[in-house]
Amino acid sequence: MILHLQLESANQYMGSMEEPSPETNYTKPLGIRFIEYIKRSNISYKTHQVIVLIVTFIAYASYHAARKTTSVVKSTLDPASDEVSLNSLPWRRRPFSWILGDGWAPFDGSDGTVLLGEIDVAFLAVYAIGMYFSGHLGDRINLRIFLTIGMVGTGVFTSLFGIGYWGSIHSFYYYLAVQMLAGLFQSTGWPSVVAVVGNWFGKKKRGLIMGIWNAHTSVGNITGSLVASALLQYGWGWSFVVPGLMIATIGLVVFLFLPVTPESVGVSEEDESDSPKKSGAEVTAPLLISSRAEVKDQPVGFIEAWKIPGVAPFALCLFFSKLVAYTFLYWLPFYISHIAAIDGQYLSDAAAGNLSTLFDVGGVLGGILAGHISDRLDARAITAASFMYCAIPALFFYRSYGSISLTANVILMFITGMFVNGPYALITTAVSADLGTHSSLRGNSRALATVTAIIDGTGSVGAAIGPLLTGYISAKSWSAVFTMLMGAALIAGLLLTRLVVAEVTAKIEESRSRRGSTSRSQPAVIDV
Repeated sequence: MILHLQLESANQYMGSMEEPSPETNYTKPLGIRFIEYIKRSNISYKTHQVIVLIVTFIAYASYHAARKTTSVVKSTLDPASDEVSLNSLPWRRRPFSWILGDGWAPFDGSDGTVLLGEIDVAFLAVYAIGMYFSGHLGDRINLRIFLTIGMVGTGVFTSLFGIGYWGSIHSFYYYLAVQMLAGLFQSTGWPSVVAVVGNWFGKKKRGLIMGIWNAHTSVGNITGSLVASALLQYGWGWSFVVPGLMIATIGLVVFLFLPVTPESVGVSEEDESDSPKKSGAEVTAPLLISSRAEVKDQPVGFIEAWKIPGVAPFALCLFFSKLVAYTFLYWLPFYISHIAAIDGQYLSDAAAGNLSTLFDVGGVLGGILAGHISDRLDARAITAASFMYCAIPALFFYRSYGSISLTANVILMFITGMFVNGPYALITTAVSADLGTHSSLRGNSRALATVTAIIDGTGSVGAAIGPLLTGYISAKSWSAVFTMLMGAALIAGLLLTRLVVAEVTAKIEESRSRRGSTSRSQPAVIDV
């Protein structure tokens, strides 16, 4: 009998060796090994968390820096496009036009704005579709390697767009194909970084932590704008090649230093109070431990992830939220330099690119505020909906009064960025991580990338449609563009109505129960 049990135990052990879980199959990154060799001691759990935050922050900032260059170079490729919308208004020739010429074929014609809009939508459409597949793959393979491949690929195709400058390439389909492939590789980024951060941080203060961490989006946009604007005077090709080389280099840093999970680097999280196992909502009772071990190795299916409560409303909300945010991302420098004559003067392409960074600065504050407020209220939907409703008057005032003076433009742009990017940052970070570790998953931590991909992938469809519609609508009226953006913000808020009502109801019931407990209890400390 004893021999039989020993043989059975040995068979189970050998079975586990033959079919290891994806997490235990990982090895420590070479950079982590090198640090531990220099220190001659193992790195603590907290230190790993710091490394994760820093590496993923820089990684996704580089994604956005590479993505932002198109909006800055757009007005250089199509300098005459202002004549399409305002054919009766004169504008000053750019100070560096003797280097860049009068645009770049095929974007320098009367349909240049439309062609640029089509390239934007092609990039974002492939990005959105690729997001769903990236999330599916991200829950099944090594995220560190997956992210590295995505970053190097993004760098290659971003650089190839710029090489068209030196190669005198004027084929629309070349730039279209390059941008589509760049979008495919870009789709690997967001599901990967959110999944890794979610593996290391529990729900406690997740909104604030991820709100601060999500500043990488705005930091990347700002960096991309400043780098692309500074390099324009040397030729627009450099505005693509340099950010491309940057993200490829940072991809190698990710490969060397990014620890995907605590298990992958042999760190014990049982003694850490802020680990997902202790502070996350997914583990709530000892009875769930055995089921967690069984479910953990089973990635969540696409349809099953859609059925998680809250995923569909937040995904659809993000559709309209990103429609607004990405319209600004791709068209704000163009709008400032061609349409909005600030104090009666049009800014140069470089100056417009630099000024547009204030929208992202406002977005940094908005993301942090949204995360902090949602943590304090424990109400993600209320916070996101409130910000979207506040974005409506902000958009109206920026369109109506942003041209009065440079000061007015700066203030209104900052406020608009805060309210537009606040809910966008909240939904794509804390909300995605919350839903990816929802209690209905019975502790399955391998749904993070899939849920993140569904939410951000759906949002990216809106991100593709916004710039495309702007390319067509702006040729007739920029006031109509802003009307479209205000309508999108309204719909985004309304889509969360059911969740907002549920959160308000829960708050009311909680308040009543607390008052009832206080009136019935003796003077004592009440544990809530």
